[in-house]
Amino acid sequence: MSATSNAEARQPARHAADGHDALRVRGARENNLRDISLEIPKRRLTVFTGVSGSGKSSLVFGTIAAESQRMINETYSAFLQGFMPTLARPDVDVLGGLTTAIVVDQERMGADTRSTVGTATDTGALLRILFSRLGEPHIGSPQAFSFNVASISGAGAVSFERGGKTVKERRSFSVTGGMCPHCEGRGAVTDFDRTALYDDSKSLAQGALTVPGFSMDGWYGRIYMGSGFVDPDKPIRDYTGTELDALLHKEATKIKVDDVNVTYEGLIPRIRKSFLSKDREAMQPHIRAFVDRAVTFTGCPECAGTRLSAAARSSKIAGISIADACAMQISDLAEWVRALEEPSVAPLLASLRDTLDSFVEIGLGYLSLDRPSGTLSGGEAQRTKMIRHLGSSLTDVTYVFDEPTIGLHPHDVQRMNELLLRLRDKGNTVLVVEHEPETIAIADHVVELGPGAGSEGGALCYEGPVAGLRDSGTRTGRHLDDRVGLKDEVRSRTGVLEIRGADAHNLRDVDVDVPLGVLCAVTGVAGSGKSSLLGGSLTGEDVVTIDQTPIRGSRRSNPATCTGLLDPIRKAFAKANGVKPALFSANSEGACPNCKGAGVVYADLGMMAGVATTCEECAGRRFADSVLDHHFGGRDISEVLGMSVVEAEEFFAAGESRIPAAHAILRRLVDVGLGYLRLGQPLTTLSGGERQRLKLAARMGERGGVYVLDEPTTGLHLADVEQLLGLLDRLVDGGKSVIVIEHDLAVVAHADWIIDLGPGAGHDGGRIVFEGTPAELAADRGTLTGQHLAAYLAG
Repeated sequence: MSATSNAEARQPARHAADGHDALRVRGARENNLRDISLEIPKRRLTVFTGVSGSGKSSLVFGTIAAESQRMINETYSAFLQGFMPTLARPDVDVLGGLTTAIVVDQERMGADTRSTVGTATDTGALLRILFSRLGEPHIGSPQAFSFNVASISGAGAVSFERGGKTVKERRSFSVTGGMCPHCEGRGAVTDFDRTALYDDSKSLAQGALTVPGFSMDGWYGRIYMGSGFVDPDKPIRDYTGTELDALLHKEATKIKVDDVNVTYEGLIPRIRKSFLSKDREAMQPHIRAFVDRAVTFTGCPECAGTRLSAAARSSKIAGISIADACAMQISDLAEWVRALEEPSVAPLLASLRDTLDSFVEIGLGYLSLDRPSGTLSGGEAQRTKMIRHLGSSLTDVTYVFDEPTIGLHPHDVQRMNELLLRLRDKGNTVLVVEHEPETIAIADHVVELGPGAGSEGGALCYEGPVAGLRDSGTRTGRHLDDRVGLKDEVRSRTGVLEIRGADAHNLRDVDVDVPLGVLCAVTGVAGSGKSSLLGGSLTGEDVVTIDQTPIRGSRRSNPATCTGLLDPIRKAFAKANGVKPALFSANSEGACPNCKGAGVVYADLGMMAGVATTCEECAGRRFADSVLDHHFGGRDISEVLGMSVVEAEEFFAAGESRIPAAHAILRRLVDVGLGYLRLGQPLTTLSGGERQRLKLAARMGERGGVYVLDEPTTGLHLADVEQLLGLLDRLVDGGKSVIVIEHDLAVVAHADWIIDLGPGAGHDGGRIVFEGTPAELAADRGTLTGQHLAAYLAG
C-alpha cells in the first residue's frame, strides 16, 4: 500500500453535519419569480442584484427570510402563536438548510413622538442606569431619568386577611419619574387654531366641525350631537363658556348614545390622542395638512425641549446632566464616556462605550440620542438597527440586508463593506440586496435576477463569482464598470435662488446662491447638512419637493390609485355610460359584493396562516358583474386595470378612448421606467425602487418651476440610472430647474453645477466647501466628494 493510500485511510470520514453548507431553494414562485432553483453558500457574503422589480426582494425577503421566520414562529406554543402575526408559507417547493434569519431592512423606525435614537437602541437605558448610580445629587432609580415615566404618588386603605380576620391598613406609594410635567415628556407644547377646528357660524348639525374624520354623518358626529353637553342646533359662536369648554376640553366621560355605551371626549384631547401621538412624517397627507394648518408646536418652556423634569436635569456626572449627554453628538458622547473611570460600574461603562463606538464606526456619529427616530431616513434607520448586531455573540445565523449603502457617501461605502465582511467572518451567512458596484465587488457569491422587471423578470440570469459576472453578458455584468463622463458643455444658469443665513440643525449661517435653469447636485457625506439646507430654505408654491418618504398603501392600492390616474378614467367611463363614477371603483359602489372589491376571499384560520382564494363570483376581477357590462373604448374597467402602463398609454392616446389627463400621467410613468407595471397591480407587490419612481411620476405632475429631489437614484439599478439622467435632462430642457441631493457619482458627474457641503458630518459639517462645475470639483480634489469623483472618472 502506498504512503498516499495510508494517509487517506487514516483521514476520518466527513461528518454528516458538515454537509449542510448551503441554502437550497427549489421552485420559488413568489410574486414574479419563475420557478427559480439555486444554492446559496453558507457563511459567505452573497449579493443579489438585478434591475428594480426583477424579483430580488421576492427571493430574499419574501421567500428565504419569510420561511425562516415562519418556521421559528411554529416552534412556539399554540397559545403564544395566537398573539403573533400569522405568516403564510411562501410559494416555493423546497427550502433546505435554513438558519435563523435576522432581517435588517429600510423600514422607517417607530414614528411615535416618544421614540428617539436612544430609546430605539437601548443606549438611553444604559445611560439612565449610569446616572442613577453616579449622578449627583442622587434622585432615584433609572426611571427617575426617563422622560416616559411620570412621577406619581398615592395613599389609601387596603384590606387583607390575617389570622382569619380582615385587617385594614393605610398604605402609600410613590414613583419618581423623569417626565417633564408640563409637556408630558414630549419636549414640545401645542397650541390650536380654533378657526381650523370649526366654523363658529354653523351648528354641529350643520357640519361645523372641520377636523378630518369628524363628519356629523360618522360615529364621532353621533357622539358629539347626542352627548347632551352641547346644543347641536345652536351656532358655536353662541355657546356659553361651559358649552364651549365641554366641546373643546372635556375629559373622557362615559355616556350613552342611541342605547350604546360610548366615551365622550373634548375635541382637543381627542385630536391629541388621534393625530398628535404620531410623528408628523407617519401621518396620512390630509391629516398632515390639517395638523400643519391647525396646530402650532413650540418648545416646552419648562424643560427647554429636553423632555425631562427639573430633578432629572439637576443630577450630573462631571458637570454633565443626562439631558446634556443625550443632546451631544454621539461621537462627542463616546469621548466623554471613555473619559469616565469608575470601577463600580466598569461593565456598564464598557457596554456603553462599545455601543457608542458602533454608532461612530457605522457612520452615524453625527446623530444625537435625543433625535426622534421618526426623523431618520431609511438608510439611517437601517444602520441604526445594525447597531444591535455588531457586538452580538450569535454565529451561524443569516443576516439579510436591503441595500445597506442607501444614503451613504462613497467615502462611507467602504466602511459599510467592512462591517458586512466582519459579520460574515464571525461565521454568519450574509445576504445583501444591492446595486452598488463597490459592494457587489466584495461578494463571495453573486446572484442576478432579471432580465427585466415585473413580468419580464423573475428568472435566474447569473449565479457565481464576481469575476464571472463581468463576463456573463447580463445586464449587471455589462453595466458594472460603466462610468458617466463629464459633459462637454454645461448649461448656463438663468437666475438664482438666494439662501441667506441658513442655520437649521448643524448649518453654520450658510449663504449660497442655488442656480436656476440647470441640473444642480447638492453633495456631501451623510449628516453634512444637505437636506437641512434645501428642506428648510427652499419652500414656496413654485417648489416641488420629492423626498424619500415611502408611498404607503394596502393591497387595495395600486399605481392607478396612487398616481391619480383612476380619477379621469372613472369619469370617462361614467360619462360614456351615463352612470356614477363611484361604480368604477373597487373600493366603493362598484365592488364585488362577495369579496368586497379585494378580488380574493380570506379565510382566517386562527393561529395558522390565513388562506386567500380567488373570489368565485368576480373571478378576481374585483368588480360586480353589472359594472363590467359598461364599456369604454371597447374595454371594461377590469380589462383597463389589467393593462400594462405601455399598453394603457397607447390605448388612451387617440381615438374614442382618448383621455388626455390619463395619457399625461401614463407618459410620466413610462419616463421613469415603469412601463411594465399593470395599472391594477397591488402596491404591496412593488419593490422599494419601484415605489420611489412611482412617487416621482406622481409628483412630476404638480405645477412648479423648481424640482427638489432627495436621492432619486434610491433603489435604481446601474442600467436605470442612465434613464433617470435622461428624465432629469428633459425636465431641465423643458424649462424646469432641478436640484438633486445625491451621492451617486454618475448623477454628480452629469450635473451642471455642484454645491458640496462638509467637510464632515454633524458639527464637523454644515458649511459650503465647494461650488462649481463637476470638472472643477474633480480637478480641485479638496473635498471628499472631489476625491471620489476624480477616482470615478479615472475608471
